[in-house]
Amino acid sequence: MSDATNHHRHRCWIEVDPDALRDNAKTLRARGGMDLLAVVKANAYGHGAAAVVRALQGSAALFGVANLHEAEEVETTNTTTPIILLGTCLPEEREAALLDGLHVCISSLKEAAEWDGLAAKLDMTLHGHIAIDTGMGRMGFPEEMWNETTARDLLKFPHIHWEGLASHLPSADEDVAFTTAQIDRFRKVVAIAHAAELRPHWIHLDNSAGMLGYPQIAEFCNLARPGLALYGVSPLPEHANLLKPALTWKTRVLLVRDLPAGHGVSYGRADKLKRNSRVATLACGYADGYPRQVSGKGATVLIHGQHCPLLGRVTMDMIMVDVTDVAPSVAVGDEAVLLGAQGGATISASEIAAKADTIPWHVLTSISARVERALI
Repeated sequence: MSDATNHHRHRCWIEVDPDALRDNAKTLRARGGMDLLAVVKANAYGHGAAAVVRALQGSAALFGVANLHEAEEVETTNTTTPIILLGTCLPEEREAALLDGLHVCISSLKEAAEWDGLAAKLDMTLHGHIAIDTGMGRMGFPEEMWNETTARDLLKFPHIHWEGLASHLPSADEDVAFTTAQIDRFRKVVAIAHAAELRPHWIHLDNSAGMLGYPQIAEFCNLARPGLALYGVSPLPEHANLLKPALTWKTRVLLVRDLPAGHGVSYGRADKLKRNSRVATLACGYADGYPRQVSGKGATVLIHGQHCPLLGRVTMDMIMVDVTDVAPSVAVGDEAVLLGAQGGATISASEIAAKADTIPWHVLTSISARVERALI
């Protein structure tokens, strides 16, 4: 991640505020009353995993990634904070995960036995987290198969140290009734484990929406897994003011041209100018992750603190915007904000997502590798 003072050499870049990340972590930790498993998968939701991990040193009990490749990137920071693979390892990935000391999630007795056998062969101890499926349908012991016998069987694997017991909330931002019932069911899952003398150190269920909307989880869990909220975007709109967006996505003006009324703009000529217009071409397109789906949906960018409407379809490497109402002050090389704040005006990830008919998670994680990352 390059320094923001060198942004003059960038055509399209994001700036990440480490203080915002730390403030969000502090807010979430105080609100939830739990330690944090900071989710930094998908390149820290597009923010740049290595830089985010460095910013959050001392703010998280664990860092969560999706796969070995992401774990290796986090390890380049020389962090001493444990790293957990939140997904499932393929059999051929297990030895590397074990040798690296990663925490892993386990979804069945068969999987546990295979891990235990590998750990015995290598004369090592695995850091395991028991995953329980209470409604997500993605991974974990099926809830109906969870009982004291299963819990006791897990204690029979001498080379696994059970670090955690976890489940996942699939609908905390959409279905309050289901989520409330799911929390109660996971409370029973924990009680069954304890009755069998299985007492992992970490009990974790919360995601971002859970931390913001369901304080009862802290009554029996001691670890939370914030993702989106950590980066300053609330999955529950009513809590948006608690968080500070950490990312600003910028690009630069490549060209400024005067075009006559009736002139078509971009592929398909779906957008024809209704007036004589000054049109700016910007160095960003869908190959950078700017969603093509916002075409024709009223999207804007910020130039000189003013909203400038997108014209025509988003192309692979460039977009065009109407700067007639900002002219003649717009010039080649000027900064344009695609996501974030400028001059008192703001464009949020949630706003872009709504216009693209997707979710903020998708908008952030789609920012491509060719977009420079810069700490401010």
